[in-house]
Amino acid sequence: MRRRPLRTRLTLAAAAAVAAVAVGLCAGSFVVIRHQLLHQLDLHLTQSARLATQQSGHEPSGVVQGQCRYLAAPACAQLVPARPADDPADPYLLPVTDSTREVASGDRGPYYSELTLAGHRGRMLTTPLPEGRALQVAVRADTVDRGVRQAAVLLGGMGVAGVLLAGALGAWVSRTGLAPVTRLTATAERIAATRDARHRIELPPERAGQDDEITRLAASFNTMLDELEKSIGAQRRLVADASHELRTPLTALRTNAELLTRSSRLSDAQRERAAGALSRQLREVTLLVNDLVELARNEEPDPLIEEVRLADIVTHTVETARGHWPATPLALAIAPEARTATVAGVPARLSRLLSSLLDNAAKFSPPGRPVEVTLTSAPAALELTVRDHGPGISEQDLPYVFDRFYRARSARALPGSGLGLAMARQIAHAHHADLVAEPAPGGGAQFRLTIPHTS
Repeated sequence: MRRRPLRTRLTLAAAAAVAAVAVGLCAGSFVVIRHQLLHQLDLHLTQSARLATQQSGHEPSGVVQGQCRYLAAPACAQLVPARPADDPADPYLLPVTDSTREVASGDRGPYYSELTLAGHRGRMLTTPLPEGRALQVAVRADTVDRGVRQAAVLLGGMGVAGVLLAGALGAWVSRTGLAPVTRLTATAERIAATRDARHRIELPPERAGQDDEITRLAASFNTMLDELEKSIGAQRRLVADASHELRTPLTALRTNAELLTRSSRLSDAQRERAAGALSRQLREVTLLVNDLVELARNEEPDPLIEEVRLADIVTHTVETARGHWPATPLALAIAPEARTATVAGVPARLSRLLSSLLDNAAKFSPPGRPVEVTLTSAPAALELTVRDHGPGISEQDLPYVFDRFYRARSARALPGSGLGLAMARQIAHAHHADLVAEPAPGGGAQFRLTIPHTS
């Protein structure tokens, strides 16, 4: 059974359950009908015995009523004395046994028994009478037998019909109950064949919170397909954007490399410029590839996560950035309660996040205008703010500043690959933090990082 398809197993299980109920009802009905027919026959014998008792009076022993040879209606009755010596001269037509003598003598109570006369089955009641005699009353049971046989045929037919109906109902139940699973399987097979994650499973209309387990499974599968489609789309965009961004520096690398192969035709100054350009382009390509590798990671490795003081990371990163941007003042303000607060994270990754924010702010700040870095503590989180006094972020660019390779129109002439803020947002999400960009009061841009602290 385990090797059979699920629909076949469900059909057989449902059919067997309904068939068992149908057969059980038919069998129970047959037993009840047979019992009632026999009970009615016994009631008829009891009433006939009462009438025969009233009519017998002082009748002599022997046949007193009916044609016992044929057990025809009315019931056949005969009187039997307790002593065989008191038997009549004519033979008894109903069987007389030792049990009959015991009833006549009062040693045994009344009882029912089966008998056959003239080839017909009958039923007999033997009951005691006064004066040491027993009354035997018998009737034919042919009608009861016919009724039982007719009931058996009728109920047997009903049982067969019930089994067939059970099979049909089982097939309908399996087909209806597994219809969403069939659609889910077909969708999964179609996606596997076409590698197109845009396919979805059709859900029932007017879903109002009354979904069954199969419908919820289909809805969850559609949600999974949505996420898969987004992931595939993001990967394709990343590959397309990365190939576009790498094409220019690789072309320049190839050009300078080919130029250096003909170094004998170049002057010393030309060779130095070509070598310097080649070295600079190699660094740019290396940084771009490293950024792509970092973006390919969606979470931080658990063994690298530790309890760190964010204030120490911010101080060290700001000091390092001051060396990279000597023309841009970096103002750092750390609240006293935030100096000892710790967060769970990877120090190098948090430093990279802050470096990306500082590089972005310094790149857009006018010479001599400061970049303000502020670290404060809230009841459940630390809040880091990096604010510059540059041109700010336009409303059209604000929703896309964290997208990979996105560069505003005003920033396309500046150095960079457009991956720094995307990487900063990814690092923030990996640390369960929230990073937002917003216009700063009085002009410029402001990036605010909210990260939960552990102590």
